[in-house]
Amino acid sequence: MSEISEAAAPAGAAGSHAAPLQDRGLLRFITCGSVDDGKSTLIGRLLYESRALYDDQLAALESDSRRWGTQGEAIDFALLVDGLAAEREQGITIDVAYRYFATARRKFIVADTPGHEQYTRNMVTGASTADLAVILVDASKGVLTQTRRHSYLVSLIGIRHVVLAVNKLDLVEYSQPVFERIVAGYREFAARLGLQQVTAIPISGLAGDNIVVPSARTPWYAGPTLMHVLEHCEIDEERMQRGPLRLPVQWVNRPNPAFRGYCGTLAGGRLQPGERVRVLPSGRESRVARIVAFDGDQAQAVAGQSVTITLADEIDIARGDMITAADSPAEVADQFECTLVWMSDEPLLPGRSYWLAIGAKVVGATVSELKHRVDVNSLEPLAAKTLELNGIGVANVSLAAPVAFDPYRDNRDTGGFVLIDRTSNQTVGAGMLHFALRRAHNIHLQALDIDKAARATLMGHKPAVLWFTGLSGSGKSTIANAVTRRLHAMGRHTYVLDGDNVRHGLNRDLGFTDADRVENIRRVAEVARLMADAGLIVITAFISPFRAERQLARNLLPEGEFIEVHVDTPLEVAERRDVKGLYAKARAGKLPHFTGIDSPYEPPEAPELRLDTVHCDAEQAAEQVVARLREAGLIA
Repeated sequence: MSEISEAAAPAGAAGSHAAPLQDRGLLRFITCGSVDDGKSTLIGRLLYESRALYDDQLAALESDSRRWGTQGEAIDFALLVDGLAAEREQGITIDVAYRYFATARRKFIVADTPGHEQYTRNMVTGASTADLAVILVDASKGVLTQTRRHSYLVSLIGIRHVVLAVNKLDLVEYSQPVFERIVAGYREFAARLGLQQVTAIPISGLAGDNIVVPSARTPWYAGPTLMHVLEHCEIDEERMQRGPLRLPVQWVNRPNPAFRGYCGTLAGGRLQPGERVRVLPSGRESRVARIVAFDGDQAQAVAGQSVTITLADEIDIARGDMITAADSPAEVADQFECTLVWMSDEPLLPGRSYWLAIGAKVVGATVSELKHRVDVNSLEPLAAKTLELNGIGVANVSLAAPVAFDPYRDNRDTGGFVLIDRTSNQTVGAGMLHFALRRAHNIHLQALDIDKAARATLMGHKPAVLWFTGLSGSGKSTIANAVTRRLHAMGRHTYVLDGDNVRHGLNRDLGFTDADRVENIRRVAEVARLMADAGLIVITAFISPFRAERQLARNLLPEGEFIEVHVDTPLEVAERRDVKGLYAKARAGKLPHFTGIDSPYEPPEAPELRLDTVHCDAEQAAEQVVARLREAGLIA
């Protein structure tokens, strides 16, 4: 870990000749720390002092701010010195606040991230694109739990540059021993996290000490000012330009038959016409023919630029594919280990199907195993079956199709992803890929001579899955049994998967928590798919309370082979039929997680068949099911 830099010259003005604003690099950084450590005051001081030093740049800054759509936020100094309006009104920072400013050397976007533990997801959002983190410590309080939490998150997200700003030094009379004691304790913790580029600076945001110019009140400190570090640290895009070529395809542009352009933002490396490239996941290779721009072809493009390229060969490339250097391609896999940050009020349920978005690629995904959650205060791994809001854990993820990726530590753009709820389309989690699981490379589908169609011909009917869902006591198993008798008498090949029966064998290790219910249905859905592939008419009788898992089961089968049957029985009727006495136990608090009492049931919104068991008996309901099979052309 680097020591406080004494070689770096303390920063005053960055130079008398400012480069045009559009030509300056852009540094994204965050400020984080415990509540009342002075984050907003520090940001206000940075902007105020920058204005004094670079007043001749304000006209250009105002113009650029309008172009960025900030509506003058960049120079609203009075507001920033006071802190955020929402903080003044409510006493807390409720979200990430972004502010924009510039100096003669560089442009900046700073994210003021919340200090409270319950806003971990907001801190992760603000840090996800940052090159540097300013972690504030109140000199009168020292390193606190939140300091360690935010440092862990910074290391997790892959921020390479950390400034430990020991703030409010005026409250301890600018004491060198206090500063050195805090720095020594923090460096020991940072070393455990692998944070290697840490610069510690004694500051006072209120008084302006060592913010932009060296302070006479800290003659014992010979390191850089905060502004000097911000202006001179390496931007991540500069580092990525030295890495291998990565171009995630966001859009295929084909305005006419003679032109096919592949558009995207370079996530790594440099690109020149004539360069040999490989397209993933297909593995096809070609050469770059042109780099197309509005003002003519370009001779080169670098990481961070949005480009349109054409290739020398006609290759089938779609949105979400990745164009890489032929001699250093990305990896391709469909199973990974990752770190996952959960951002939803609804808990993570391993086995539930989500959408995973990585770059421009969106693919179905499930968290196949939650290995452990992380106590971000102690860094200890803890056993867990699920993640709650703001929880962080290490998990295995399985995808419905292979994707091209890099480990997150190597490339945040090609190694980071988000999880999206299939029903609400809300982002529920963010993840960082570690590596592909070995089985992702070793397991391949085996081609077989006798296929599903051949087996169905031998059976004399089409395969299908009849998925009965409804409350406990609604009559699912009774109706399923009646349907089976009718089909068997007609010479049709069937098999019943019943909820209670399956829990005696295949799923006997599962309980009745939401997470266990999801895994219960996932396993049953896979078994039903295999049985349908064998040519059978599969009849399942499960409460299956969640729409997401029933949709997962539907997605496993071709269109028309999945028939959802809602056994629609009101709760009060199901309780009256309670031959097993389960509702009575649940009402008495002796049977937790019971559907309809203290665990939700999500009725189907558009089932293929709805059975009103209040007005028909089991045999009449079974006749309706058989009629639906005939109507669908599944049986004659």
